[in-house]
Amino acid sequence: MTSTEGAGNRILGALRSRDGTGVVTVQDRFDTDIDDLWSAITDPDRLARWLGEVEGDLRVGGEFRAHFSLASGWEGTGRVEACEPPRRLLVRTVDDVHSSEQFIEATLTADGDQTIFVWEERGVPARLLAPYGAGIQAQVEDLAAYIAGREARDFGARWSELHPAYEELAANDRTI
Repeated sequence: MTSTEGAGNRILGALRSRDGTGVVTVQDRFDTDIDDLWSAITDPDRLARWLGEVEGDLRVGGEFRAHFSLASGWEGTGRVEACEPPRRLLVRTVDDVHSSEQFIEATLTADGDQTIFVWEERGVPARLLAPYGAGIQAQVEDLAAYIAGREARDFGARWSELHPAYEELAANDRTI
């Protein structure tokens, strides 16, 4: 995974597909310790500040309902498949509209006083890799803004800025 500066956009993602399904991986480095970042992605009150509302049983095997109101508007249900604080979280989600199932895996790695964060989403329809890539990067950027105490950018505007680069990524089947 490589980030690049192009047309003012730092691309953090990689896309790959096989047999009609794809994987979106977005990676960034955060200026916070691993425990703080873990809390930001697992505490419902903190999630509500950068992503949206999550309600339900957030233990392994537990089911939850989510509305990513601050970002994509996604709504659906999920199940916590694995939780290894503060390093790994794996959830299965089902979209309310398309009934499509994806797996979202977040991994965190401490690096001094910073944390490397990787969001990998599997089971993405291959034809939707570019839109998902742009959306996931915008959500990771919202997390970065929240951690830094900044306002998140307008999700729709940021998605529109990122989408052409992710379309190129998907068309060329390569990482930029």
